[in-house]
Amino acid sequence: MPHSFGYRARTRHMFTRGFKEHGAVKLSTYFVPYKVGDIVDIKANAAQQKGMPHKYYHGRTGIITNITPSAVTVLVHKVVGNRYLAKRVNLRVEHVRHSKCRQEFLDRVAENSRKHREAKERGERVTLKRVPALPRDAHVVSTTDNAPMTIVPVPYETTI
Repeated sequence: MPHSFGYRARTRHMFTRGFKEHGAVKLSTYFVPYKVGDIVDIKANAAQQKGMPHKYYHGRTGIITNITPSAVTVLVHKVVGNRYLAKRVNLRVEHVRHSKCRQEFLDRVAENSRKHREAKERGERVTLKRVPALPRDAHVVSTTDNAPMTIVPVPYETTI
């Protein structure tokens, strides 16, 4: 029998609630403040079918471009052929959450400003650039009190 091509086709596991997360949407979901320009992740919440995104947008990250009392408009870049299309998706707030993709960057900015301020008070310069991990230093392994061992596999035993 041929499969269906409906709007929610093949979303059996995608649109299910997580373990011990069934039931009504928490009220704290509605109190999260969103501003234009915020980066959000789209994750459909199966408890609210209104304003649910198409399965393509589930798991995508976008930027809020418009806010209404119960919904937001998210700008998502979609690959179509050989180009990117800027798609605007209207979603209820139950289906979006703030993205943590910039959190590491924001933490680093705060840490760098703190280091810069402290160095300025001491009157010295500090390097704030990220430095990749360098190779380990060379060293000689001594065989005194450290005899070399020959490693062999353990023979397979069939006794049960």
